Amino acid sequence: MGLFSFIKNAGAKVFGIGKTTEEEAAEKAAKLVDAVNALELSVTDLNVSVDNDKATITGEAVDLATKEKVVLVVGNTEGIATVEDNMTVAEVEEIAEEEMAQFHTVVSGDTLGKIAKEFYGDAMKYPVIFEANKPMLKHPDRIYPGQVLRIPPLVD
Repeated sequence: MGLFSFIKNAGAKVFGIGKTTEEEAAEKAAKLVDAVNALELSVTDLNVSVDNDKATITGEAVDLATKEKVVLVVGNTEGIATVEDNMTVAEVEEIAEEEMAQFHTVVSGDTLGKIAKEFYGDAMKYPVIFEANKPMLKHPDRIYPGQVLRIPPLVD
């Protein structure tokens, strides 16, 4: 559970930006659920609500990685500035803080190799980051400023 910040005007154009009414908020929420479902992420009872530029997510993710990916799909949507994560995880396992993924906001000039060098000390570890962000990333060269990526710990 937590509150995550994103860059409101960066991200996938899932819905248009405009004045938020209850009807528009419900429509935006439905489009966000559709975006998550289109990626075939395993979440039971997924629900998203939208209030202005804040999205709140509930449901049960199959594992922690899926939960993090859902937060990123919703947060990396243009018009969403914060995501309140109220999801649970089906496979509850004891996870030490150093085993949890970190998040990185892409800046101009970033590549997955540059990010891998920063986090892992080795640019050739970029496939780890690419795999951790599938299915949201379709190609390792297609990242954009403002996008938030999962950076998992290296497993020996």
